[in-house]
Amino acid sequence: MSKVLKLRAAILLLDLFDLMAFLFFVVGIVLTVRFFVFNPFTVVGQSMESTFSQGDFIIVDKITPKYGELERYDILVFVPDGKDVPFIKRLIGLPNETIVIENGNLYICDDEDLVDVDLTQQWLQAKDIDVSGCDVADDSYLDEETVTRATSSRSVFPIDADGYFMVGDNRWGSTDSRACFGGTCYKGANYLAYPNDIVGKVAVRLYPSIDKY
Repeated sequence: MSKVLKLRAAILLLDLFDLMAFLFFVVGIVLTVRFFVFNPFTVVGQSMESTFSQGDFIIVDKITPKYGELERYDILVFVPDGKDVPFIKRLIGLPNETIVIENGNLYICDDEDLVDVDLTQQWLQAKDIDVSGCDVADDSYLDEETVTRATSSRSVFPIDADGYFMVGDNRWGSTDSRACFGGTCYKGANYLAYPNDIVGKVAVRLYPSIDKY
């Protein structure tokens, strides 16, 4: 083989090496973003109508739940304990609060609002609680005619120090914390989402329209 051919072969190998290194770098960046920063999801079901619809394509921020602070009304993707599919719901109740469903509303109560209530009672009902000192959850993002009802035998939901109470925007068609994520709240059933359950916070919808959340 002539010197010219050897030189061309060496240059070709160097170019190929550079291309492979670049491809590995790009793949590494994509995988890092995919598994540690953002995650794409397609919305399944109607539980978040009319905020999200079946087939909407969303991007989930995985950093905020791990290293930031979640805020009330954030929309989260999570997998509740005992389930194997992701849920998408809105965060209504924060740690150490109590959610009471009464008069078509979600009431957000803290310890000072319920000083005379024994929250350890398994079947404590909303009618047993004075919610006059509690805050009514904001529903400005819901359809005007929306009314929130209990969807199981429970209407009072104490939240422990790590839990979050999650509700779908389609209050008539959402299996959420109100129903212990499964249609019924038997004794001991879980109705909270915990930090280890959370995949991420919805950051943006890319299809069918582009919207930031």
